[in-house]
Amino acid sequence: MVSFPPCKINLGLRIVAKRADGYHDLETCFYPVPWTDVLEVIRASSLQFAYSGHVIGGDPSTNLCERAYALLRRDFNIGPVSAHLHKILPMGAGLGGGSSDGAYMLRSLNTLFGLGLDRTRLMAYAASLGSDCAFFIQDGPMIGKGRGELLLPIDSTLAGTYILILKPDLHISTAQAFAGITPKGSGASIDTVVSGDRHAWKTALHNDFEDSLFPRFPILRQLKESLYDAGAWYASMTGSGSAIYGLFNAVPRVEAKPGIARWEGWL
Repeated sequence: MVSFPPCKINLGLRIVAKRADGYHDLETCFYPVPWTDVLEVIRASSLQFAYSGHVIGGDPSTNLCERAYALLRRDFNIGPVSAHLHKILPMGAGLGGGSSDGAYMLRSLNTLFGLGLDRTRLMAYAASLGSDCAFFIQDGPMIGKGRGELLLPIDSTLAGTYILILKPDLHISTAQAFAGITPKGSGASIDTVVSGDRHAWKTALHNDFEDSLFPRFPILRQLKESLYDAGAWYASMTGSGSAIYGLFNAVPRVEAKPGIARWEGWL
């Protein structure tokens, strides 16, 4: 079976507190975006994982697709598969592409082997893979709290909105991004802001990672400003970077720039 793991953007991201376990409590709104990887999973006589597209660095065994298979294989008598991930989504971008791949591997295996796992159980497995993974078990916007694994539905839509995502040739690791964070404690609820007047988003909806990363990487601020100059009604960095997105009422005219990957389309 073939699936198309999408990416996400963060509509606001507040770092609330640092936890005793070393993680941070946060609040954000995850929103799915139809820029996707391609994942094929079929039954096979022996276990095989293949990759194409963007090069995935590091030990292949730490890839979330392989970890997802191992996680379900531990609890269920599933057979070997041949899996091929074609990597399109950029890494180190804050778009959650790796988390999406892992979640869609869980979804594919659940269907392929008829495991009968409901959404709640799949989300629990996904949360053990990574903080963003549980979001990709379902297909709509969600408020994320805790590490991002505590999810609540939100009645908000960007249907009819045009999005442009710009990704500079810059990889920001999650650890690197969190190293510069100072938790801000309480503040306006992102749920309330996102559900309210969109004209207020520009001043009321903020990604806390921008405060430390924009001074260190000026290109990020420049890209955000360029999206506002092109007519975006809201622009922000997503996740811990380095992708910057703009939301528009119409197709913008933004010239392509060397070293800047981009994706655009209607939500």
